[in-house]
Amino acid sequence: RRPTPLLGGTALFLTIAIMIALVLTRSPLLTSGEVTWLHYAGLGLAGLVLMVGGYLDDRYKLRPMLQVIFPVTAAIIAILSGLGIEKVTNPFGGALWLEASDWTLGTIAGIPVAVSWPGDILVFVWLMVVMYTTKLLDGLDGLATSISAVGALMILLLASTAAFFQPDMQVASAVVLGAFLGFLVWNVHPAHIFLGEGGALLAGFLLASLAVISGGKIATLLLVMGVPMLDVVWVVARRVWTGKAISRGDRNHLHHRLYDLGLSQRQVVLFYTVVALGFGALTLILPSFAKLIALAVMGVLMAVATVCLLMIEGDKRV
Repeated sequence: RRPTPLLGGTALFLTIAIMIALVLTRSPLLTSGEVTWLHYAGLGLAGLVLMVGGYLDDRYKLRPMLQVIFPVTAAIIAILSGLGIEKVTNPFGGALWLEASDWTLGTIAGIPVAVSWPGDILVFVWLMVVMYTTKLLDGLDGLATSISAVGALMILLLASTAAFFQPDMQVASAVVLGAFLGFLVWNVHPAHIFLGEGGALLAGFLLASLAVISGGKIATLLLVMGVPMLDVVWVVARRVWTGKAISRGDRNHLHHRLYDLGLSQRQVVLFYTVVALGFGALTLILPSFAKLIALAVMGVLMAVATVCLLMIEGDKRV
């Protein structure tokens, strides 16, 4: 209804980049674990790619085939900088090691740069899925920012527990959380500034990267973002079923449906945030197998909610 800036992602990116750089130059905390400066340099360069691509898309309305170049490039840069998965937790106990074939591409300041199979493929898919989840989630004021803040908070809390104590991830996730909360002040309805294409992708990129770099807290982020992810699956499946282009936007997302039913933007955002906090908090107390059950329960609840919404919308049309 009024002109609103679309470069909010730039504020997030600069805030996080400056704070990470300051900590790296003044303290060894960020590199106290297995994370090196090369990881942060790669994530910074990838974030810059997303900022440039986001600006170009917001300014010139790029076609979907051109839009995807920037998140793909960002994901590849992150992987080349060392972002990878060596093992995943087995819900039934132990760990599943990803038998990897490594290809060393060279070294940077004595640090080897390599890619591996199949771990890096999984990381690439994971980064793309989370980036596009936050991109599609950014449909109401403050929604993507709020859920991203919850995701950063849960990683921070897990990194602070005795079982997963990681001082480097405490600092990194605290910086990301602070940036999201600071931006939320201006992004909550009525928003004075939007994330824009670059900011929405950056939010997912940061969360997905933190989940991997902190030792595979993927289940945690899945529970936090389970509802938006399942919503994306539903919307994409619906578009395929009805013969519509996957890249064509519509108002079939759950947050749009709730808003169209009469909830205010703030109420929808509050609902999503409470659900994310509730399921995210389960990761602090549940073992791996129970987290799998929680994900299954979330899927069932999402299916029931979708059916109920369709029935309510049908009654309204009648």
